[in-house]
Amino acid sequence: MKRPRITQEEYYRGVRMVPYDLVKELAIAMAVITVVILVLAVVLSSPDSAPVTIQQWANGDPVDFTTTATAELAGTSTSGAYGPPYTTGGNPQSIGFVSPQKWLGVQIPVDSANDYVLGPLQSASVGDGELADAIKTYKAATAEQQAKWTDAYTKALGKAKVKDGTVAVDSGDYGPVPVLMGRELAIGRAGGLDGALLTSGHFYQTDFTKPLLFVGDGGYLAGLAKDQKLTGNLWGMMNEPGNYPGQSWLWLYTMWYQLPQFQPGGIFASNADLVIVLIMLVVSLLLVLVPFIPGLRDIPRWVPIYRSIWRSHYRPAS
Repeated sequence: MKRPRITQEEYYRGVRMVPYDLVKELAIAMAVITVVILVLAVVLSSPDSAPVTIQQWANGDPVDFTTTATAELAGTSTSGAYGPPYTTGGNPQSIGFVSPQKWLGVQIPVDSANDYVLGPLQSASVGDGELADAIKTYKAATAEQQAKWTDAYTKALGKAKVKDGTVAVDSGDYGPVPVLMGRELAIGRAGGLDGALLTSGHFYQTDFTKPLLFVGDGGYLAGLAKDQKLTGNLWGMMNEPGNYPGQSWLWLYTMWYQLPQFQPGGIFASNADLVIVLIMLVVSLLLVLVPFIPGLRDIPRWVPIYRSIWRSHYRPAS
């Protein structure tokens, strides 16, 4: 038997409905959001700081640049002795048997002496006999002799002064290190290191790992962060033109570092990075599994905020 056709009005007869215009609501929401963004952008604007470059560092703080470059040459910098994924050895973070650093090993090889100092200087030694001889002398020396030179020069840098754009230290037995560091500073001040550390053999030079590690080993970047009040005592957001992904998404991770437990002396200080990554993995997993976790998925029913938002719909019929 063929069913009688009914109209839409007849089908929904008795079902209480609320007039709703999605396009109108979307237009109003976009207008309100635009006004709020413009007002906040004017009142709470952030500095539009350009990316920090090695050239800026070498010109802004030559002593810190030279001290860091000497540590890279000696292999005693933070990245030079970090361990996986950059170098072998080090002190990989672990929690019990969980140690992703050990499991994955060296994935991004970093040889601080050759990558940051000897390699770029070798390229610049063409036509510079003094530099070529200094590189040859340093490489020919034993590891023990190299360490004596770099240790003595590092100590001398504690009293170094900047004269005419160069770093001057007291006389001492530094071997070829002063020549190497003098040329390294000159290349850095000219902007040569910014390009040299991005050379990867690929058409697109988008791997900033080595420049970031080099700059991060020094104290210049930390000083800039302190000046911008980005060390954790004050919170906010700043722009980062030119690079990606920017800092805005990092607050989820950096927030944990402000807790005493993750700071020097805290119970998680030695494994802070690993603990925070694991915390974020658990939190992210909980977010994904909200619809499947009894109790957690029922919170909207227990806290019926939606009834306030859609109060006109849930208002008792008169």
